[in-house]
Amino acid sequence: MFDEMETIKEHRSIRKYTDQPVSDELLSRLLTEAERTQTMGNLQLYSVIVTRDSEMKHRLAPAHLHQPMVESAPVVLTICADFRRTSIWADNRKAQPGYDNLLSFMNAATDALLFTQTFCCLAEENGLGYCFLGTTIYSPEQIIDTLRLPRLVMPVATLTLGWPDEQPPLTDRLPLKAIVHNETYYDYTPAAIDEFYAEKEALEVNRHFCELNNKETLAQVYTDIRYTRKDNERMSATFLDALRRQGFI
Repeated sequence: MFDEMETIKEHRSIRKYTDQPVSDELLSRLLTEAERTQTMGNLQLYSVIVTRDSEMKHRLAPAHLHQPMVESAPVVLTICADFRRTSIWADNRKAQPGYDNLLSFMNAATDALLFTQTFCCLAEENGLGYCFLGTTIYSPEQIIDTLRLPRLVMPVATLTLGWPDEQPPLTDRLPLKAIVHNETYYDYTPAAIDEFYAEKEALEVNRHFCELNNKETLAQVYTDIRYTRKDNERMSATFLDALRRQGFI
């Protein structure tokens, strides 16, 4: 038998932090432990930029839509897909790297995100709070410029990190049968959608969300306001431009 990781059941995104610093010793230990994460070919295709300086956090803030926790958190971690280190290693060992392509980016991004999730679990187990910023891939070139990321290094995740100064409510999740497909993928019927989304749509917070945005359904809030086709297409083009700039396309 093994002990369950109880903190994962109580996970909350933390956006407010106390003034207590996160020590270098604790951060280094957590990063070291997270290195045990599975990785393609044991190459560890990621790098982590640690930002503590107030001015540097201020310069990163616009890339994250000026979310307050970027500047208020004691630590900001930018996790990057990194094939530069491996390529330089190969160049210096009489090998010819061939990692300036989309597949290599996907492999490195997978490594980086696996590392990120492992670190998140370890941080919570040690009492820290964090918030994962999806904005990292919205404006990658601003992050590239601010952190001086060279060729074959691409930002894919950002965490704000510190000691929690809030206890927000748990957010809802779909039932397990909504995401698990046995043997083969089954497509979703209207009846199944009604069943799987009924609890989410009935929550008072989500009903209020619709009212605030003058929308009939929760889905419309997402498609018409939060994640629109126009924004997705614009940010897709920006992301592809950044991949070209960093040498992955």
